[in-house]
Amino acid sequence: MGNPKGFMQIGRKAAGYRPLNERIYDYGEVEQTLNEQDRKDQASRCMDCGVPFCQWGCPVKNNMPEWQDAIYRGNWKEAIDILHVTNNFPEFTGRICPAPCEHACTLNIHEEPVTIRENEAAAAEKAFEMGFIVPNPPKTRTNKKVAVIGSGPAGLACADLLNKWGHHVTVFEKDEEPGGLLRYGIPDFKLNKKIIDRRLEVLIKEGLHFKTNTHVGMDIKGEDLLNDFDAICLAIGAMKPRDLPVEGRDLKGIHFAMDYLTQQNKINSGKTIADTERINAKDKLVVVIGGGDTGSDCVGTAIRQGAKKVTQIEIMPKPPEKRTVDNPWPFWANVLRYSSSHEEGCDRKWSLSTKKFIGKKGHVSKIELVEVTWSPSNGKMQMTENPSSLYLMDADLVLLAMGFVHCVHEGLVNEFGIELDNRGNIKVNQNFQTNNPKIFAAGDSVMGASLVVRAIYHGRNLAKAVDSYLK
Repeated sequence: MGNPKGFMQIGRKAAGYRPLNERIYDYGEVEQTLNEQDRKDQASRCMDCGVPFCQWGCPVKNNMPEWQDAIYRGNWKEAIDILHVTNNFPEFTGRICPAPCEHACTLNIHEEPVTIRENEAAAAEKAFEMGFIVPNPPKTRTNKKVAVIGSGPAGLACADLLNKWGHHVTVFEKDEEPGGLLRYGIPDFKLNKKIIDRRLEVLIKEGLHFKTNTHVGMDIKGEDLLNDFDAICLAIGAMKPRDLPVEGRDLKGIHFAMDYLTQQNKINSGKTIADTERINAKDKLVVVIGGGDTGSDCVGTAIRQGAKKVTQIEIMPKPPEKRTVDNPWPFWANVLRYSSSHEEGCDRKWSLSTKKFIGKKGHVSKIELVEVTWSPSNGKMQMTENPSSLYLMDADLVLLAMGFVHCVHEGLVNEFGIELDNRGNIKVNQNFQTNNPKIFAAGDSVMGASLVVRAIYHGRNLAKAVDSYLK
């Protein structure tokens, strides 16, 4: 710790967002950056606590105090080297992670945590700028071949380590470009896709092979992979969306959030979408059902498309503004969160359940909603509807952003005969092996839909398990 009084002398200073009346007209990243001196000052606020609760809160167990000190001293090479020990892709998590590390930061007792996430992104950007992140292919190769199915954060982290350790790794991706939900599910205004391409270029030069437009289980048989590879790693995510099976669900104008976000990301990359398939919010009353991050991404996208009005509704009650007594530091703070998209113009509503969709000429025009209350019952929260609170909300476009239930079973999972747990996720043992010892799995397909940073951690542990198995 270079400055033991840093946290007393310097206040928290976040980079903030680009001006609202500028950013809503493009898909450029909304977050700004601090100058180098300000960034060093922010890093100096880290107290190098005897018990680094930030590291306890971080899913990949980043060594925060060490690389904060390196940034403070201006040693960007040391900072990125320390980060890479635990995190393959700090340039991704530095942009899109909700930063559980900051929730656990000791300074967050007074709601002034170190700007850990922004510092992480800055360290990665400086490292690329100064030429510290360059291809470093393994000096020797084993004769082992590994197939990684899925190129999201878990698949990429697993493939990266196995390749670095000398195995011959091929990543199969069903879409046109690698990246999974990093590329197709997260809007460009949060993660510019050139950031992904920059890292992929390094991985490819290190010897990692990618086969895109290849849907294993459909375009290619899983049986062929079993014959051709020594181990198979499933990192296929939890892509089965949670549906809303109520009256009127089959009306036009009701779409899953991921279909909507994926389409806009493809358009941003230069792809052409037929007018008959285009999901466009321009001049429409948009209702986003689901109050999480995916719903927030839909809000920001709809605003950029020129929506007349955007409303986001959530079935759960409105979170408190501050921590409650049963949610103390250093645990994740279950408080009301605002994203950059919410600041851009969104009406948020809580404790609302959707009863049915009402249409006009086959297209959704209204949503029937009812207010609900939540109360504890036998250790669980019980929902009760208030029948007298029924009302209608106008809607031209409805986006279902209620999360995901489990991985897609059709195709590969069923072909392999993979055993599932009681939630429909892939069941693995402590070594990430499925009921077929040659087939491993990790990420959202195993733990359910979660954070990018948790997927990276899962992918890294998967790589260690596969490496041990191959040896």
